[in-house]
Amino acid sequence: MAYGVVILSVLIFMAAAPFAKVQLQRVWAFIPAYESALVICDLITASLLFGQFHSFQVRSLYVLACGYLFTALTACVHLLTFPGVFDAGGLLGAGPQTTAWLYMVWHGGFPLFVIAYALLRRSPVDDVLPIRRTSLMIVLGGLLVLAVVAAQTLLVTRFQAVLPSIMVADRYTPVMLTVVGTVWCLSLLALVAVWRCGVRSVLDLWLIVVMWVWVVDVALSAMLNGGRFDVGFYVGRLYGLLAASFVLMVLLAESGMMYSSLLDMMERLRRINLTDGLTGITNRRAFDAELQLEWRRALRGHAPLALLMIDVDYFKTYNDTHGHVAGDSCLRAVAQALAGASHRAGDMVARYGGEEFVALLPQTGLADAELIAQRMRLAVANLGIPHAGTAGWPQVTVSIGVVAASCRAADTESGQAGQLQPPATLLVEAADKALYVAKAAGRNRISANGLRVADTHAPHPA
Repeated sequence: MAYGVVILSVLIFMAAAPFAKVQLQRVWAFIPAYESALVICDLITASLLFGQFHSFQVRSLYVLACGYLFTALTACVHLLTFPGVFDAGGLLGAGPQTTAWLYMVWHGGFPLFVIAYALLRRSPVDDVLPIRRTSLMIVLGGLLVLAVVAAQTLLVTRFQAVLPSIMVADRYTPVMLTVVGTVWCLSLLALVAVWRCGVRSVLDLWLIVVMWVWVVDVALSAMLNGGRFDVGFYVGRLYGLLAASFVLMVLLAESGMMYSSLLDMMERLRRINLTDGLTGITNRRAFDAELQLEWRRALRGHAPLALLMIDVDYFKTYNDTHGHVAGDSCLRAVAQALAGASHRAGDMVARYGGEEFVALLPQTGLADAELIAQRMRLAVANLGIPHAGTAGWPQVTVSIGVVAASCRAADTESGQAGQLQPPATLLVEAADKALYVAKAAGRNRISANGLRVADTHAPHPA
């Protein structure tokens, strides 16, 4: 796309160059519209570049940001002093040479910033700065650019008499060719400097395009034309506005991609934070948070809530016999079998710790919880993982403790709701006791004979 823009700009330049001196009607609204858009584009670009400098602490970005701030402030002064826009002779004490010289300083100054950017890109000095210094440098850079713009404004207004005359009425003088030739050479030198620096980023590529369009802008609006309000004047300035938009669009696109990447990274970190690294299912942290949420929801809605506590039978013996690698593989297979046996969207299967797993089943009574537990037990048994470490235990199995709470909200009128509402760990303790019953009964079975929570005040035997 960048090369397409260059080719298109060449074609437009070739079409407009022969007619550059053709005088057109004076459109006074053109200058404020064009320069207002230019100032806004350059200020936004400078802000984005300063933001990238603050993030990456790279000096070249800092210099380029100062360059765009310089063009924005100079364009603002150029607009205020342009004759006929806000005042017949321009504001700020402007004279007949003020805007012409401002245009030259403006279009000669920005290439110097670009050259400095290119030199820093090729230099080992363009390293990372301490982040605590970047904010101070941004402020100092802004103040320095403001001081430079103020000084050049003072020179072309109050001390304009010391400058050679380059504009008579709306036409250029012969001295103008020397001045604009120097400015054009600086633009060409900046283009070569960025080109030789090499394209290391999308910003570099489009900065090359910008400097090419800048060269065309100066050629049309100050070299090949005859003065103000001719074809070169209008087309050249449109080129300038186009150049100002390129880097802004690139920076906005990069910012969008960076934001999208940040969201993806945050989502990956969230998944990592909530996923067990070994088994790939939900981890203990996510389970604890979900348990609290579902417990409060069950209390508010007077809904049943079931919990399964699952333990791999004789896993320590399996680990000692087959080794830790096989033990890890066994846990992964068991975890996937348990997760696969739970088909409902709201159910959660998590690794609780070691060889223990849990399954949280919202809106589930004791009978349905027992069916799901039986399905999980059979799913693990059907894996057929050999278990040679325990006599009379040919394959890996699980024992499951089942508990279901039929929740009822505490009495809020008594003023003791906070005291009466039981903790969610009540459900875990009941499931844990049911698991011990299953293991004591011979393992490879489920047990719902532990404690069943019947209301929010206290558990009682099922």
